[in-house]
Amino acid sequence: MALVSPIKLSDEEKLDVLQRLDQFRQWHSLDEKRYCLVCGEIITGREIQVIWSKRENRPLRIICPTEHCNAMPMEWVRPTDEVLIKIAEAERRRIRLTIRAGRATRSLPKRNDKQYDR
Repeated sequence: MALVSPIKLSDEEKLDVLQRLDQFRQWHSLDEKRYCLVCGEIITGREIQVIWSKRENRPLRIICPTEHCNAMPMEWVRPTDEVLIKIAEAERRRIRLTIRAGRATRSLPKRNDKQYDR
């Protein structure tokens, strides 16, 4: 039997949990956004998962809702203009690297398949 599981809360309960468990940033609304430094997604308070301790019958922690990302509040920042600019710059660099890799692949000599059929 699992000791923790995500739970569904009313909006009021969830906001209360976010306000209590996020020691790094204040939450005034479930519609507030945070940028997850781990997975790179922008998340809202509504999306954040509350993990419940079945053994202790209380909220244990809050985590990023993105699949395979268990980032916690210390890994979330407000998506200010400065943060969004850095995200855009990183994305632009990634796209440029992808384009360069594609060009480099196209410039490689064609493989002679007859040579590999032996």
